[in-house]
Amino acid sequence: MNITAPQIVLGTMDFGTRVGADQAFAILDSFVAGGGVWLDTANCYSFWADPSGVGGASEDVIGSWLRARPGVRDAVRIATKVRQNPLVAHSWPQSAEGLSARAVHVGVEKSLRRLGVEHVDMLWAHAEDRTVPLEETVGAFGELVARGTAVRIGAANHAAWRVERARSLAREQRVQPWTALQLRHSLVQPRPLTPLAEAGHRMLTADDVDLARSEGLAVWSYSSLMWGSYVRADKPLPQPYDHPGTTRVLTVLDDVATELAATRNQIVLAWLMRQGIDPIVGASRVEQIEEALAARRVRLSDEHLARFARAR
Repeated sequence: MNITAPQIVLGTMDFGTRVGADQAFAILDSFVAGGGVWLDTANCYSFWADPSGVGGASEDVIGSWLRARPGVRDAVRIATKVRQNPLVAHSWPQSAEGLSARAVHVGVEKSLRRLGVEHVDMLWAHAEDRTVPLEETVGAFGELVARGTAVRIGAANHAAWRVERARSLAREQRVQPWTALQLRHSLVQPRPLTPLAEAGHRMLTADDVDLARSEGLAVWSYSSLMWGSYVRADKPLPQPYDHPGTTRVLTVLDDVATELAATRNQIVLAWLMRQGIDPIVGASRVEQIEEALAARRVRLSDEHLARFARAR
């Protein structure tokens, strides 16, 4: 898996919609002041919460923040995604952009304009598009790296076999391959084979882990803190997580949090980073990102990991 030290990634999905620009600026400032580096967004964020019915608000806010903070671009790395933005307002998934070469290039050009940057540090394929030959998508992403438009490229919500096939095609085309995976993962796990309510979410699997370890791929996790369910009684875990394993894991979580004088969220983030995973953390308040960044100081022992493994 990732050969570099895992980092907390700031998820900016709600910026410009559920989180206003002023509050977003404060969170971004705090993140950078605390040593945070990676910002994760997408060209579709957050069309479902925006009266316009299309995405772009999150990128707009980040772009405004970059313009208001001269020099900060050198301190952060920006990751964005193409694939899911509706081409027709309030029409998703029917009009969601795909992964054709044209869709990829047009999507990235619009993202760069909103962000006000010349390149992004990571470009993700947000979801699969099996209506387009994988060769075409691979070529488009490779061309963007060759141009310097994207420094790195990765696949979000893709099956492991599709990622490996894409990497093989990239070698054949002599272009840069996907070198990172982004999937949903957290300490608690849903019952096996249970459908998720969130359309398009793909869970991290053993196949993904095997691929990442064998090929040296970075792994980013989203929904890392389960939308606050670890710490908020008013946000219970979704029904697929209602099983005895969850109860056991949460008991161990409380014990370890007490032993290490940390919060539940910090233990979860520390656990993910011990797996070599970069957890994405969304925040609507400054204190939330401060809490998350403090998880970097939490040290889980091998015995702690073993207790979690037995509970699951």
